[in-house]
Amino acid sequence: MKKLNLIFFVLVSSFLNSQIISEISVKRHLYTLANDSMQGRKAGSPGIEKAAKYIEQQFFEIGLKPFNSSSFRQTFKHINTRSEKKEELTLFNVIGFLEGTSLKDELVVISAHYDHLGTKNTGEGDLIFNGANDNATGVTAMIMLAEYFKKTKTNYRSILFIAFTAEEMGLVGSNHFGKTIMAKSITAGVNIEMIGKESPFGPKTAWLTGFERSDFGKIIQKNLSSSEYKLYPDPYKNYRLFFRSDNASLARLGVPAHTFSTSPMDKDLDYHKVSDEVETLDVKTITNTIRAIAKGIGSIVSGEDTPTRLTL
Repeated sequence: MKKLNLIFFVLVSSFLNSQIISEISVKRHLYTLANDSMQGRKAGSPGIEKAAKYIEQQFFEIGLKPFNSSSFRQTFKHINTRSEKKEELTLFNVIGFLEGTSLKDELVVISAHYDHLGTKNTGEGDLIFNGANDNATGVTAMIMLAEYFKKTKTNYRSILFIAFTAEEMGLVGSNHFGKTIMAKSITAGVNIEMIGKESPFGPKTAWLTGFERSDFGKIIQKNLSSSEYKLYPDPYKNYRLFFRSDNASLARLGVPAHTFSTSPMDKDLDYHKVSDEVETLDVKTITNTIRAIAKGIGSIVSGEDTPTRLTL
């Protein structure tokens, strides 16, 4: 009976994949998060407060619950040593919880950082680092995956949807989260960053950091084998990207946590520049990638597959 239910869920989720994850929804979230009104979403700024409220509102409308508190926010203090004044900041991750069924004590983390670089202090013209690709695209994906799994009801495992803060300051938000969670309770970490430009491997492809460190990537490839979408190992080994995004905070605890991306890092002329605007992105690439992630992690979320733990 369980196997028949799983087959039914797969068929339903395949149909809803394209219905829920649409280009219209992608544009709505993306254009909001990368809007000038967010003022570059720098951690500790009024702009990131606006972004946090938007994410909280989406979690509420989707029907997610807070995790271990009465609020979607995980608030903490941080001394910003990268600032000349070494200022103390009040920061917050935004976390939504979707409870599983038969495997509800096993967690899957789906995450993306929602902060960026803020604004330039001097100069003329465009002074806002909108961070459309980095990482409004990842947050858009995280929100849409929350809606997808809430509606399809295919998660036997519980899911934490996390918008991490202060990634640009050195993985601050994800490091804090890692100190508050029992690593053994987390089955996998699905981090998403910069999926707004066509992959160096071509259309309908993405790459995964740390591919060789667990069988997480092979599970995704298996689940995508019947589709046109392909997943490849990270082609930028010299960049050490596995340790430069929020997956690293969980990976260091042994969690098979990896980052999905599509961006051609060696040719992205907008990376960490004010030119990182929504107009430079390909909405179809974003939409196809979110759909592929939903399908690719389906067997992990359902409990059918469990990735091997990491040893760093």
